[in-house]
Amino acid sequence: MSDAGPSQLRLTDALVQRATRAVDGPRYRDEWHLLDDADLDKLADQLTRNRPLPVPIFAYGSLIWNPGFAVSASRRATAIGWHRQFSIALDHFRGTAEHPGLMLALASGGKCEGLILEVAPGTEQESLRAVLKRELVAHELAANARWIEVEVDGKRSEALTFYADPIDVPLTNLTVGDQARLLARANGAAGSGSEYLLRTAQGLEAAGIHDPYIWELQDLVAAEIESWPAEQVRTSSQH
Repeated sequence: MSDAGPSQLRLTDALVQRATRAVDGPRYRDEWHLLDDADLDKLADQLTRNRPLPVPIFAYGSLIWNPGFAVSASRRATAIGWHRQFSIALDHFRGTAEHPGLMLALASGGKCEGLILEVAPGTEQESLRAVLKRELVAHELAANARWIEVEVDGKRSEALTFYADPIDVPLTNLTVGDQARLLARANGAAGSGSEYLLRTAQGLEAAGIHDPYIWELQDLVAAEIESWPAEQVRTSSQH
């Protein structure tokens, strides 16, 4: 039985381009204290001490299409007891206070297909620095890494992942329709919400993974952008 969904994504690069504009917003919150290399190395040691190598990282969102660290192997896996959810409210990075965005997280319940990315042996320090700096950013977010149960090729094990039942971050509980409306309009210093969603959908598709939630969301975001009058698109692109 194939995991493939419908043959073509409705959300496209052309639609993302319509919805994306340059925004001079904050990448981080002013009150955050960013992690330096010493902090990252200490955190990496705490997270991986007495764990077998290579370090397995469960990717379910942007790490699928842009891991940003040396990967020696990639395998499909299922996170047991978790599902994807755009639940983290963003007023920075891919959003602003005026046009807030959403970040993908894992929420308790169900199951979630993604990829196990193995950190390339011999690159542990630089690779873990890179992924922890990107995912956790600041001391205020450092608790958002945890080991979860995964299933790979019918066998259970554990993998490191990020923002599973997030803590110390602003959370939302929106309908899929409201999520789509926010993501269609969200823009920030790091890009747009629609681009993030499209790249995630494309990454899942390339891995042979069909998530009905992501598929519905990209369809709704595409419909939202398609509904905008041309004048609205031209005006948005000028800001």
